[in-house]
Amino acid sequence: MSDLTALPVTELQAALASGETSAVEVTRAHLDRIATEDGDLGAYLHVTADAALQRAGEIDAAGTAGTGLAGIPVALKDVFVTEGVPTTSGSRILEGWRPPYSATVASRLHDAGTVLLGKTNMDEFAMGSSTENSAYRVTRNPWDRDRIPGGSSGGSSAAVAGRLAPFALGTDTGGSIRQPAAVTGLVGHKPTYGSVSRYGLIAFSSSLDQAGPMARTVMDAALLHEAIGGHDPRDSTSIDTRVLAVVEAARRGAGGDLSGLRVGVVRELGGEGAGEGYDTGVLERFAEAVALLEAAGADVREVSCPAFDLALPAYYLIAPSEASSNLARFEGMRFGIRVGDDGSRDIDEVMALTREQGFGPEVKRRIILGTYALSAGYYDAYYGQAQKVRTLISRDFSAAFDGVDVLVSPTSPTVAWPIGARVDDPLAMYAADLCTLPASLAGVPAISVPCGLSEGLPVGLQVMAPALADDRCYRVAAAVEAALGAPLTDRLLERAA
Repeated sequence: MSDLTALPVTELQAALASGETSAVEVTRAHLDRIATEDGDLGAYLHVTADAALQRAGEIDAAGTAGTGLAGIPVALKDVFVTEGVPTTSGSRILEGWRPPYSATVASRLHDAGTVLLGKTNMDEFAMGSSTENSAYRVTRNPWDRDRIPGGSSGGSSAAVAGRLAPFALGTDTGGSIRQPAAVTGLVGHKPTYGSVSRYGLIAFSSSLDQAGPMARTVMDAALLHEAIGGHDPRDSTSIDTRVLAVVEAARRGAGGDLSGLRVGVVRELGGEGAGEGYDTGVLERFAEAVALLEAAGADVREVSCPAFDLALPAYYLIAPSEASSNLARFEGMRFGIRVGDDGSRDIDEVMALTREQGFGPEVKRRIILGTYALSAGYYDAYYGQAQKVRTLISRDFSAAFDGVDVLVSPTSPTVAWPIGARVDDPLAMYAADLCTLPASLAGVPAISVPCGLSEGLPVGLQVMAPALADDRCYRVAAAVEAALGAPLTDRLLERAA
């Protein structure tokens, strides 16, 4: 049959169920592509080849391949602890650590019958927008290997866009699923905060981190989302609610009818009130996507959310403050590397040396920033004010959703930039999250769906909805996907041919 790595998950399911292929064949096809392509792409930090083939063989022997997600390979961002599998969060300080347990989402995917291909590269502790902050390697964009794949889930985005995995999990703190999805031509969804378990997710910013799917089609993302969603008593922030019916929403949206749906174009994010920093091509593709929504029957209007202009400075006070607390656990005593423990130094010296050599420059920058914002005399002026801004952003969302069902904007202000172009300019790097930060701060769901190319590189449309209305994101995204035709990543297949 045709190249198994080129098929969407829905077609792999059908081929497995019919016996046209096997879980072992599907797994081996992806492992072969990883072996051929990943030396250059740098999507993976660890590939579980032998375990994956063994797992696939067991699924074939049980006769369950093609039932649900059974037999479908998946990749996990290296921020999810996975029993017995090296887990580093992209940092030297956790080099060689093999967790004794698995994250809830990893366990749920295992229970669903998926086959773990490996752990993908990422910005260290999820701090970055380009995957250049990984302690191990730089990941490249399959569309242009001299450009970044986004971040911090750039390993997952490169793996899926480059056909090194059918779909993958990423995490989104300020846009780390949506932004890499946008610049690699994928669908990426940040679920409602608390609707997907954070248990076993190595924390960056506990009030913001969320796990979510990255895939080549809206339906594939929805299938992965439903497999990992739902309440988890081991996560104190988990919402005790049913698994959201996003698969049905994607199926409904694929029909292309959005009659009666009210869509708000955010003035401050890609609308007429947008500031500088947006590529002309991105704004053109965004305008075309909005026109597609109107053609599908949606009632489109402009909405103003003035507090969104303050999301960037608020986020870069709140997230580093939480990181400075969360990363205090990495001290070289309990897990990971230990530096300078030769008997001549006390514990404090060993901890200092371990952190100095174990943490990279971006992580150190954010720890220092967060510690400063939380320090006596500055807490109210910085962290306290940022939390007030967060409240204003949530209020802007609430007011907007009184009049519309979803909000839309570009996902990223620009297409993927050249590797190295922003490494010495942190503010330019942080600006990549300009459009994604408001939904993160408010905890509402948001999806990025491809809406065309600019300069031959992917552009993403972001759809935001009220809390626990993730289905609306999928419905709108599926309608846009249907209007545009084949998934954007098919253009990569055409180039390869």
